[in-house]
Amino acid sequence: MSQSLAPTTWGPYQLEWGTRTYIMGIVNATPDSFSGDGLKQADLTVEEVVKQAVSQAQHFAGEGATFIDVGGESTRPHALRVSAEEELARVIPVIRAMRQELPPETIISIDTYKAIVAEQAIAAGANLINDIWGFQYDPDMAVVAAEQGVPVVLMANMRGIPKKRDIISDILRFLSTSIDKALAAGVEWERIIIDPGIGFGMTPEEDVTVLRRLGELRSLGRPILLGTSRKSHIGRILGGLPASERLEGTAATVALGIAQGADIVRVHDVREMLRVARMSDAVVRGSFALE
Repeated sequence: MSQSLAPTTWGPYQLEWGTRTYIMGIVNATPDSFSGDGLKQADLTVEEVVKQAVSQAQHFAGEGATFIDVGGESTRPHALRVSAEEELARVIPVIRAMRQELPPETIISIDTYKAIVAEQAIAAGANLINDIWGFQYDPDMAVVAAEQGVPVVLMANMRGIPKKRDIISDILRFLSTSIDKALAAGVEWERIIIDPGIGFGMTPEEDVTVLRRLGELRSLGRPILLGTSRKSHIGRILGGLPASERLEGTAATVALGIAQGADIVRVHDVREMLRVARMSDAVVRGSFALE
């Protein structure tokens, strides 16, 4: 587990690793999220989209989410890329409103791989950068993170890698490079979080292998974020279930991931996965109080 890791502190925030599993709720300000929970629809005004996003974030915070992860570009396979301008138009009004309406202790994460989006999102009230390319897409992203002094989630992304060998070794190499880029830019070691990138350029068999061997990533010495919620390998393993029917499969991956050392789980179903995390923490970490 992660008991030996120093806390991540910045501003008024502190994350104590190894004491419990943190929940990150997903708010997609996109029309094409794979899970069908995107908020930005053609027949809605910007104000209506913002209102829906804030309501969903408040709901998640009330259910126990420590993080709200806001994304303005779908990262599902074959999704259309959007410009930085369009992404900013989607996320900045949402983040600005969330910062005003959410409890001050709620951490708002910006899910982007574009440095300009990350920088403006932090100015609008975001507190953390979640980069699906682990600082290996936009060369300015590491500099922005260092200058802003916020924690970063560095995700391994296997898309486009021509010859994979051992999937865990591939992920470890990718993340080692990402960590080196972060440190070289001045990001503090204690503010780095890693994500194996389940579902990004992997086969279902590889996704399951990563879950089974997740604990090997602890060799990198950083907290682990796990994002399996409603992903396609769950649907395929359970006989072709659509995203809306993958709750139980997601719960299994969350529990098994915590047993392997996950410190944060990124989910669509906050209330249910918080319960799974609490039960898992009671067994794995011995952290529980009887009522």
